[in-house]
Amino acid sequence: VQLQASGGGLVQAGGSLRLSCAASGRTFSHYAMGWFRQAPGKEREFVAAISGSGGTTYYADSVKGRFTISRDNSKNTAYLQMNSMKPEDTAVYYCAVGLYSTKEDKYDYWGQGTQVTVSS
Repeated sequence: VQLQASGGGLVQAGGSLRLSCAASGRTFSHYAMGWFRQAPGKEREFVAAISGSGGTTYYADSVKGRFTISRDNSKNTAYLQMNSMKPEDTAVYYCAVGLYSTKEDKYDYWGQGTQVTVSS
């Protein structure tokens, strides 16, 4: 599976961005999708996950109510809609494919990361 993340950029606090993660190589719907992020000087952390069917989602407390994860299996693409963004959301965001989990080691394939910067 190859993953291509896109949609990052610079946004003001309170603004919105939508990240996309396009997958190729295998049957996308068989796998859960996760989003993780890594801020400068910090470890990578879990953001959100969605099951293969899209019927189940889970969020980190820090983004709950502001971010929405979704997927379109007909397009082999997952999304992360980010609203009411805060400067602390600044990070490189990674998409990953694997088992439905908050743990990095449950995901087998990773995208290259896309930079998100939120200015105050």
